[in-house]
Amino acid sequence: MRAAAQARQAVRETVSGLPGQFWWLWTSTLINRLGGFVVTFLALYLTVQRGYSPSYAGLVAALYGLGGAGGAVLGGALADRVGRRRTLLAAQVGTALGTAVLGLVADPLGIAAVAALLGLTASASRPALQAMIADLVPAADRVRAFSLNYWAVNVGFGVSAAAAGFIAAEGYLWLFLGDALTTLLCAVVVFAKAKETLVAASRRDRDPAAAGLTLLDVVRDRRFMALVVFTFLLGSVEQQGNSTLAIDMGAHGLSARQFGLVAAINGLVIVLLQLPLTRALRRYASGTLLGVGSCVLAWGFGLTAFAASVGFYAFTVVIWTLGEIVHAPASMSAVADLAPATARGRYQGMFTLSWSAAAFAGPLVGGLTLDHLGSNAVWIGCAVVGTAAGAGYYLLLRPRPLPEPAEATTPGRVSLPS
Repeated sequence: MRAAAQARQAVRETVSGLPGQFWWLWTSTLINRLGGFVVTFLALYLTVQRGYSPSYAGLVAALYGLGGAGGAVLGGALADRVGRRRTLLAAQVGTALGTAVLGLVADPLGIAAVAALLGLTASASRPALQAMIADLVPAADRVRAFSLNYWAVNVGFGVSAAAAGFIAAEGYLWLFLGDALTTLLCAVVVFAKAKETLVAASRRDRDPAAAGLTLLDVVRDRRFMALVVFTFLLGSVEQQGNSTLAIDMGAHGLSARQFGLVAAINGLVIVLLQLPLTRALRRYASGTLLGVGSCVLAWGFGLTAFAASVGFYAFTVVIWTLGEIVHAPASMSAVADLAPATARGRYQGMFTLSWSAAAFAGPLVGGLTLDHLGSNAVWIGCAVVGTAAGAGYYLLLRPRPLPEPAEATTPGRVSLPS
């Protein structure tokens, strides 16, 4: 009975106190990820169903990523200029239409073009959504709110990945149509329940630091851009879990099925531990969370240098997933804290761009290092780069002591030396 009461209390502390509109955005995120079939199975669809080569499938994936990089910046700028809600709705409707069209088009040039546009619209929604959450939730609760949203993403992804195989057995077109339908349902939820959160023009006029802010001004924000660089470095480390990890396991004689089981641990640990771990660490500042989370993630990948069995590989995935759990929501909260209220979309867009760049650079650098220097260099490099990023986060965001007040003196009186 006592354990059950403690569990209920923990749940209440995790979910209570957040605005009602946040939960509608959370619901739309969960719905979207529950139907997120296409990206996971796109390469398989192109090679098995359409009969294209693996190199063409890789090209389509690259174009999707390139579109996503542009969409992150564009979506952030539009979220600050025309509004978060309008940008989110337009991006979701565009993503739904693009997903359905991608399942119908067969021409290789058409597939490539639609994939690039789909990447653009899909990424354009993220800065707008993150800016809305930052607008709605007080600074003290943002890590918790972003953690809950991140948890919804991973729950939805786990369910959709499991269901997609069964749906594909009935025909790949159903994957595209199902994904399009759930994305359109997200837009309906946002249209019906979400209100615009962009700061009113009168409020903006009272904030001269934010008035007329452009993307170039965001790039000139050295403190924020340092955070973007650290995120790019850590994101490049994290990408090794999607690329060189499989190659390294194969070199040790492990099968694709064993890699799949090990990779699935990442999502399982996030679903089980994201909320309780965030609750346990809620009293720590973002700089501390980012520093610790980055180091745990980096050292988890570094331990892979000693792995040779399925059990040890699984252990390393658990370690670096714990780091991911700590880092992900804290990083989004830190961006919201650094951004002026009327420029949160552009700041979140630039932050999202750092992950897109890492998704490109991480596998490329990891593969080259593996080919020329060996697997140990990859994993030791991950430990070094991730630790450096963690130290950078902490030094950048550590609490600064307040300046000591000047000694008060009585007007008209001169203090004489004793």
